[in-house]
Amino acid sequence: MKPAASAAWPVNIGEAARLSGVSSKMVRHYESLGLLPAVARTDSGYRQYSEAEVHTLRFIKRSRDLGFSMAEIAELVGLWQNRRRASASVRRIAQKHADELGEKIAAMQEMRKTLSHLIHSCQGDERPECPILEDLAR
Repeated sequence: MKPAASAAWPVNIGEAARLSGVSSKMVRHYESLGLLPAVARTDSGYRQYSEAEVHTLRFIKRSRDLGFSMAEIAELVGLWQNRRRASASVRRIAQKHADELGEKIAAMQEMRKTLSHLIHSCQGDERPECPILEDLAR
């Protein structure tokens, strides 16, 4: 990624996408969701992104990389932009997300354990009997 300092601001959507690491399609999507304010446009209608908007796009990308939902990201963006926020609000969102990830990990580990058991039970030969299919049919 090209450093933001070398960009000539404002930038078009392609450059904003490149600088932030998200696709132009996702930039438009985030804008449609209200995660970005309506951006300035040229007389011919082309979007023009400021350095602050590209920074917001990077914030959104990092949040997505950590698995936050779009609703959580919207809340986090609002808190990030509100300098009078309480950090407890941010912590609450992050803790809830971490707890949900823990639950998903535990569920996936249980699925893997079950599948490993079923795979071990299956002879994997030419016979039609298959404990995996029998279990799935239950």
